[in-house]
Amino acid sequence: METKKSIDGTAIVYCEGAFNTPEGKTAHGLVRFTERYEVIGVIDKRYSGKDAGEVLDNRANGITIYPDYETAYLTLSKKGTIIKNFVVGLAPDGGRLPKEAKKEISLALENGLNVDSGLHDFLTNDKDLVALAEKHQCRIRDVRKTPDRDKLHFFTGEIEKVDCLKLAVLGTDSAIGKRTTAWLLVHGFQKKGFKAEMIGTGQTGWMQGAKYSMIMDSCINDFVSGEIEHAVVSAWKEKQPDVVVIEGQGSLMNPAYPGGFEILAAGRPDYVILQHAPTRLEYDGFPGYKLHSLAEQINAVKVVSGKEVIAVTLNHEGLEPKEIEPACRIITEETGLPCFDVLANGAEQLIDVLKEKITKK
Repeated sequence: METKKSIDGTAIVYCEGAFNTPEGKTAHGLVRFTERYEVIGVIDKRYSGKDAGEVLDNRANGITIYPDYETAYLTLSKKGTIIKNFVVGLAPDGGRLPKEAKKEISLALENGLNVDSGLHDFLTNDKDLVALAEKHQCRIRDVRKTPDRDKLHFFTGEIEKVDCLKLAVLGTDSAIGKRTTAWLLVHGFQKKGFKAEMIGTGQTGWMQGAKYSMIMDSCINDFVSGEIEHAVVSAWKEKQPDVVVIEGQGSLMNPAYPGGFEILAAGRPDYVILQHAPTRLEYDGFPGYKLHSLAEQINAVKVVSGKEVIAVTLNHEGLEPKEIEPACRIITEETGLPCFDVLANGAEQLIDVLKEKITKK
């Protein structure tokens, strides 16, 4: 993915113990693509000295992994690199901040770095960290902190006026690659000459620079539908896109992260793309909770929304490169739907399927 000039400048991403695992998905998103930051390093001692892109996708991207913040700061400072931001790239179950992370955050604040966190443990509630930020004249930003109610929107039905193709990228599980696929689709449409906008629904999407976004899992329930509608309507009014792509959250039948209902109901997508990892047998992080079959989940989307799943996108975790295409063929044979691994092979073939729907709107 190509990176434009960043909104907030250079950043170190903290992902200790979680990089290249489902709990590091925020860091993964930022390493793959972000318009908000220029990522210049990742922290996780398990992969110290390695290239983050090589570890994550077998494609080097020049982002070095460091064992700790102090090493990263000293190494980059010696090169004359100014670090502006320290970003918490962890996405653990429940969104809680590990105790050991506070020391690293404190060091960053002492060096005058702004700190961004997308966790449910709000750093701005920590008096020690707030005092350090004030002393060193830097900022702490809790991305998941819910706005005041007077700034939230209630569903109005205005979304029915949105006259462009609306696609939702949902998934059969949490932490399965929905957001990455959504960005790849947006950029794929743009490369084909279409005007496309991303509707972010989580903290990582916002951190990657999605202008039209809300954070679904920390929004007050009464306003979730309205915030989704407001993001889509705002994108349509301000940019007049040919297509909007809505990032999914959780999955319809995930016991801990049931998500997608509000997106289907309030986002009113015309079609759904369903992200699936065929090697997963149980819901992520919850042994004993058997993953519902792909056929059941496709049917659930239809029952809930009346909308069709138009394609399946493959998450190739646990698969060798040579196994990707056979896995896609098996899914197509089982479902009758085209299946693509857009992370491994790009989004062009999927865009060719979807672009025909734009002219029919």
